[in-house]
Amino acid sequence: MTQTLGRPDLASPQIASIEGCTRQYPGVLALDNATFAVAAGEVRALLGKNGAGKSTLIRLLTGAERPDSGTVRIDGEELQHSGSSRAQDAFEKGVRVVYQELSLVPGMTLAENLFLGRWPRKGGVIQYANMEAEASQAMGRLGLDRAPNTLVASLSPAERQLLEIARVLLGKPKLVILDEPTSSLAAAEAERVMAAVTRIASEGIAVVYVSHRMNEIRQIAHSATIMRDGRIIDTVDVKGADTREIVRLMLGAEASKAAALDNRSQKNTVLEVRDLALAPKLSSVSFQLKAGEVLGIAGLLGSGRTELLQAIMGVRSQDRGEVLVDGAAVKSGRYKQMIAKGFGYTPESRKEEGIVPLLGVDENTLSTNFAGVSHYRILSARMMQDATRKVVQRLHIKTAQTDTPIGTLSGGNQQKVVIGRWVYANSRVLLLDEPTRGVDVEAKAQIYAIIRQLAAEGRSMIFVSSEIEELPLVCDRVLVLRDGTLQEEFKSPNIDQDALMAACIAGH
Repeated sequence: MTQTLGRPDLASPQIASIEGCTRQYPGVLALDNATFAVAAGEVRALLGKNGAGKSTLIRLLTGAERPDSGTVRIDGEELQHSGSSRAQDAFEKGVRVVYQELSLVPGMTLAENLFLGRWPRKGGVIQYANMEAEASQAMGRLGLDRAPNTLVASLSPAERQLLEIARVLLGKPKLVILDEPTSSLAAAEAERVMAAVTRIASEGIAVVYVSHRMNEIRQIAHSATIMRDGRIIDTVDVKGADTREIVRLMLGAEASKAAALDNRSQKNTVLEVRDLALAPKLSSVSFQLKAGEVLGIAGLLGSGRTELLQAIMGVRSQDRGEVLVDGAAVKSGRYKQMIAKGFGYTPESRKEEGIVPLLGVDENTLSTNFAGVSHYRILSARMMQDATRKVVQRLHIKTAQTDTPIGTLSGGNQQKVVIGRWVYANSRVLLLDEPTRGVDVEAKAQIYAIIRQLAAEGRSMIFVSSEIEELPLVCDRVLVLRDGTLQEEFKSPNIDQDALMAACIAGH
């Protein structure tokens, strides 16, 4: 188990602070008069739902952005510059950050990745012996026992995360910021990363740890700062803080029971999942989906929500378990078979996996069934236009023409096209992975309405979202995915956001 940290000395100097900082973007107040400080040897958890202002606060600390007002100090000295010079100033003062998306090069060795962009040279020749010796020392500091000439491609997810942390420890940093470092890791792997965080803090380095996993935070953090709507709400001692109280601080007065939905789900089961396992995220998942039901899957980032949808759809093959459609088992990894049975899937990453930006709205919409707009196996421009227009009108997609490149549309309209392609295909079961990510408030409301209308027609949907507060607005039922299995169930109209959030972030 990870060793619980003792408190840093009360006399420990402040390593980083922001005082009265405000940062505004067009139409969005991202940070509102925020004041924050972290001391040497302290691990400070940073909590808040999506859009609370955590990322903005991190960008101010790293110098990536300058506040509209207020000051940012690192080791007592104010950051003065703007642009890349400001970020360089923060770096030279000892600020390092490991983002959620790792930046390793799989085809290079551990040593090459550690010194990427600053390989030690002499006379223009890379000094591999020196580099590998320093790499071994840096990795040993975190308990990463690997040969420095090992390719990164052979590392486990936890080892890759440790390598990223080892890289930012080069050059004697004073503040290390870790953004969801264990979100993609299983529990056993997460322990290794948390042990590394404990070692870092014991050396007097300040750590800002962004996570929602309360069991981890209670093990390694001294305190937690809670943000909401761009404001610092409170800083609490995580050892004594009640999870429900932390959730209340994160959600504020908006936490309430959802309004009653018009639940028209039927008795017949269209989909059943039995004991599905997919290492390392899913250990045993079982549930049923009724006709006309909108079923929400709640869980923290990295809990396995995406893997669950992909296993059901046949994008991935599960290790164990069954997927039954209308009572009949479907073989693992049969994507085309699932489409033939009336299933559709919208991926989490719309831009990378959901659309082809340079193609038109029509081609993106009709890609699930080009045969339906073909005459003697030749695409018909008139048929394409008519079919696309029906989807555009039905889903209220704003586009100048049916053949307008989809990449020119707003995020909300792009997402409606991604859903619309399965409406055009007449899919009766939709697996929706983060269908409102990156869209504005108006577009979200429109997508909710589309989903409820499709449910009223008898279609079934699984709705995955990291925004806990939206699930009660659209789902008849919500299941909580945690520790590889479904832990709790909530039913509309009595879905309490406080209880739902607490169930997601509860400890193992």
